[in-house]
Amino acid sequence: MVPQRYIDQYSSHIENKGQQVFAAMVSSMDEGIGNITKALENTGLAENTIIVFSSDNGGNVNCVKEVTSSNYPYRGGKRALYEGGVRSPSFVWARNRISSLRSDAMIHVTDWLPTFWSLASLQGKLSPNNPIKTKPLDGVDQWLAISENLPSNRTEFVINIDPKPIACGHRVPHAGIRWKEWKLIIGQGGPPSGWYPAPGVEDLVNYCGPHDSYIELYNIIEDPSETRNVSDKFPDIVQMLTDKIKAYNATAVPMGNKKKDPASNPRNFNYTWMPWMDMVDRVPVGTYPLKDDLFQDEYGQYDIEPTMDACFADDETNLDMNSIEF
Repeated sequence: MVPQRYIDQYSSHIENKGQQVFAAMVSSMDEGIGNITKALENTGLAENTIIVFSSDNGGNVNCVKEVTSSNYPYRGGKRALYEGGVRSPSFVWARNRISSLRSDAMIHVTDWLPTFWSLASLQGKLSPNNPIKTKPLDGVDQWLAISENLPSNRTEFVINIDPKPIACGHRVPHAGIRWKEWKLIIGQGGPPSGWYPAPGVEDLVNYCGPHDSYIELYNIIEDPSETRNVSDKFPDIVQMLTDKIKAYNATAVPMGNKKKDPASNPRNFNYTWMPWMDMVDRVPVGTYPLKDDLFQDEYGQYDIEPTMDACFADDETNLDMNSIEF
């Protein structure tokens, strides 16, 4: 839904229509961010502003022959427990607060909140009667790691614990944890499970299917591309990390997954995602005027329903993580 003027920039040298739109949306976003930074400069706020640009996961490689994203040389992509799905590039801009540097510190998304909290001079400086209170946070303040390239205050994080397989991702229950240089994957690290190079780079195979090993252990420092499963060489590390996963899982709240409700289909609401429980019999007023052809393929068939169906959890056997034994 990017304005046509952005698509026109790429229509002459990118043939694929989907890639034209993707490139156009990136350009639109880039221009919008530029507008924000110009406004900060023009209002004199840039000196007292910290900008963080980050992502929630690696690129979506889609498990197709045509690579739509590349996390190369990292393995996998969005939804996978491999580095291509877990790592995401970020940058932090803060004039006169940090120098130009590159950090490989272990920083988790939950660390942003306590880092911002500290930068706002709130952490540890609240008066006894101050109403601002929080429960214990999972994150840690990482400003020194970011601004001075010091070691991270974190040594581990849970990648995921999901006892229920999903049709558009892992087909068996899975869990993953990172501790120092080690990463343990139980169950299935993907899909996507392969390496998806940029165009013209073919030295690693593109493989979408499930991985053969039920237990995978990687030394991420020595093997960031996750090509060598060393679980058979370090059984003590496997057991220790498995115990950590069990301990984390013991604190988890019950799963809230529910069966899909056909009444929630956006087609019922002029192709708008929205609450539906009390609106099943009427289409809301003022929704975005999407047209049917946005959801049709070249043969005029709707492609929204198979996509939706593929990504709802199926009723399959759950795995009790506390029962795992080796």
